[in-house]
Amino acid sequence: MKKRLFAAVGAAIITAAALAGCGASGAASTTAAAKETKAETTAAAGEAETTRAAGELEKITVAASTTPHAEILAEAKPLLAEKGYDLEVTEFEDYVQPNMVVESGEFDANYFQHIPYLDSFNQEKGTHLINAGGIHYEPFGIYPGTKKSLDDIAEGDTIAIPNDTTNMARALLLLQDNGIIKMKDGAGLTATEKDIAENPKNVKIQPLEAAQVARVVNECAFVVLNGNYAMEAGFTVSKDAIAYEKSDSEAAKTYVNIIAVKEGNESSDKIKALVETLTSDKITEFINKNYNGAVIPFKN
Repeated sequence: MKKRLFAAVGAAIITAAALAGCGASGAASTTAAAKETKAETTAAAGEAETTRAAGELEKITVAASTTPHAEILAEAKPLLAEKGYDLEVTEFEDYVQPNMVVESGEFDANYFQHIPYLDSFNQEKGTHLINAGGIHYEPFGIYPGTKKSLDDIAEGDTIAIPNDTTNMARALLLLQDNGIIKMKDGAGLTATEKDIAENPKNVKIQPLEAAQVARVVNECAFVVLNGNYAMEAGFTVSKDAIAYEKSDSEAAKTYVNIIAVKEGNESSDKIKALVETLTSDKITEFINKNYNGAVIPFKN
């Protein structure tokens, strides 16, 4: 699994956390284990406070997609340093490993996904990840491939879309909104190409791993892209998308990109500081200035 660290964040240190087990049984052992866990938690909090008091920075490790997530985190790094935290970011190129390394405890959090994907992942993989805070929204768009206008779509044309469960449904619903296909009644966030009820032009829907969709732009009539992969491919929503989800749509609330953590860690001081920083006025200004509408700050 290829990982790249951007220079602004530095080299990531990935460590496996060893979990202490208790072999005793019965009420006494359960009480002892609970006391031990509480003592360890109190000690860890005390060590973190001592570290900050001594002028040292407490680490926050985050797994992220390159664009825009890692870029936004790079902007947040000095702001977090002012709060006593050293932000370390590792970039991932897929949508699976960032969740697995948070589930395993190797990383504190990740920043790359929306809530429907997180829910679907938890159900499919048996993970225990939760939303610690919404940060931004990326409009999903239809982009030109070999053809520049949806009016030019012809019999048998191919349209490439992401193949993961929630993003596939999102792409299909966007194609429906623009009159290319019609989905079965009730087709929602788990819809697949099998739920297409009408396809007047017999368009071929080609599901691909999300990171691969932009790479077939010269082979398909159109491609439907996640916001981050569109940016990596050099597309700008406001200038290049033929059609896209609007900022005032329900999709903005449904598909907000979040900080995800393992259940139980959402209230830790470091995660609270991370979310507060990423939703601060300074980061909001950075997003609005740098992404030309391709990334929209999320406000509750």
